[in-house]
Amino acid sequence: MTERALPDCHRLIDVQLDERTVVRRSADIEHELKVAMFDLIEQNSFSPVGAHDTQGPFQLSIGIADNRLVFDISDEAAAPLGKIILALSPFRKIVKDYFEICDSYYQAIKRSSPSQIETIDMARRGIHNEGSELLRERLKGKIDCDFDTARRLFTVICVLHIR
Repeated sequence: MTERALPDCHRLIDVQLDERTVVRRSADIEHELKVAMFDLIEQNSFSPVGAHDTQGPFQLSIGIADNRLVFDISDEAAAPLGKIILALSPFRKIVKDYFEICDSYYQAIKRSSPSQIETIDMARRGIHNEGSELLRERLKGKIDCDFDTARRLFTVICVLHIR
C-alpha cells in the first residue's frame, strides 16, 4: 500500500522501547523487533495532531504504564511534546492471534513444505495488517501515520505484550 507521505519535518528520527515493561525475548522476536525499528527509522510518516506548527522530526518512546499503551513524543532536541495514551484492551485479541500465527510460522519454517510456509505467512501478514489498521484507527485524531509506519509500530506494540 502506497500512501502520500507527510512532509519530512513530520517523521520519526528515534524510537525507543521502554525495556522495563518487556521480558526476555526469543531470537525470532528480537530479530523482528530490530528489523521493524530499523525500517521505522529509515522510512516513516509520523505527525502528532496539533503538532503541525511544531517542527519535527520527532522522537518516540513506547511503553506500557498502568495497563495502557503510552506514546511519549519529544522533538529532535528531546523536549517533551506530550503523551498519547491508549487502552490496551482493543489490541489484546489481535496480538494474541498474531503471536499464535507467528509460532506456527516459526515451526513451519523448521519442518513444513514451502507452500505450507507461504500459506501460514499470508495469514500472518493478514493478521499483522489488521493490527496495523486497528492502531491507525485508535490513533486517529491523535497521530497521523501512514500504513507502513503503523505496521512497524504494531510490531513494537506486540513485543510490549510479551510476558
